[in-house]
Amino acid sequence: MHKAASQMSPREHAIDLLARREYGREELRGRLLAKGHVLEDIDQALEALADQGLQSDRRFAESFLRGRLMRGQGPVKMLAELGQRGVDRALAREALAELEREESVDWYRLASEALERRFGRELPADPRERARRERFLAGRGFDFDQVREAIRALGDH
Repeated sequence: MHKAASQMSPREHAIDLLARREYGREELRGRLLAKGHVLEDIDQALEALADQGLQSDRRFAESFLRGRLMRGQGPVKMLAELGQRGVDRALAREALAELEREESVDWYRLASEALERRFGRELPADPRERARRERFLAGRGFDFDQVREAIRALGDH
């Protein structure tokens, strides 16, 4: 029989959340605090879960990055969002580098594909329209060079 949410320990709450998807430690801490648990108890539970391999910021970062890659987002936005979720910058960069190797990620191609899906293959007619496309790609998390190359590639078609 399931305990009522108010009777669950921080560990039980954390396991319940982790059963649905991966969470970064800081994100999990915030959710447990919102459930009314004591910070000291939360930190002890999270430390134990990490020691047991049930919670891992690396695993969370890898899962998060794969999901964002499938959505067609760029590396700038991915790293920023991991930082907002409390993942260590070095760990986030390592996970991104690993994803790039494993998936042979070509950010320039992804930026071009995102641009084409949104606007078609037509070269922007005026500077305002070009700026609109650039803002779109920058908002998706592509860096300056990736944006510039994606716009330039339109002229090659």
